[in-house]
Amino acid sequence: MGLKKYLVASLDQSLKRMQLDYVDIFYSHRPDPDTPIEETMATLDLLVRQGKALYAGISNYSAEQTEKAVNILKSLGTPCLIHQAKYSMFERWVEKGLLEVLDEFGSGCIAFSPLAQGLLTDRYLLGIPEDSRASKPHGFLKPQQITNEVISKIKLLNEIAIKRGQSLAQMAIAWLLKDLRLTSVLIGVSKIKQLETVCNR
Repeated sequence: MGLKKYLVASLDQSLKRMQLDYVDIFYSHRPDPDTPIEETMATLDLLVRQGKALYAGISNYSAEQTEKAVNILKSLGTPCLIHQAKYSMFERWVEKGLLEVLDEFGSGCIAFSPLAQGLLTDRYLLGIPEDSRASKPHGFLKPQQITNEVISKIKLLNEIAIKRGQSLAQMAIAWLLKDLRLTSVLIGVSKIKQLETVCNR
């Protein structure tokens, strides 16, 4: 199945499953190396024109790919509303040109994994808790990623957060939102208590 057919079928199935007529934003979550960006953006434009999505968005595109994608969508008459990027104190690739491109074209940027899979919280200050993401065999955070060097960085950042009267998670979110080019952040939690460490104080 070609990418165009796949994207259209994927959205149709999602709308049927959610019992909706349309979604607010439909994303191309990563560039397909086997498909020209022109074809992908034309498909996003088509879905917006069909009324199945109000806006088009992209995710995990480099600065260069983003500039190309946004220009194509603009020429088709469908603006690229937002770019969803993995961004945190530990993951800063978006600062290498992407934010500048988005700012130039007036597209938003929403950061996902702003707490670095929980590393930028107080959960890993003493190592890997039994019920944490890193302790499970599946998922993106692996035990080998939590090195002594990483834990040292977390502890130092936590000390700074305490001096600021914040939890580490709160400081990590504030650090992102200090940049006016950031539209919002996506926080994923598995327990209400985790959300409280971000929202309280």
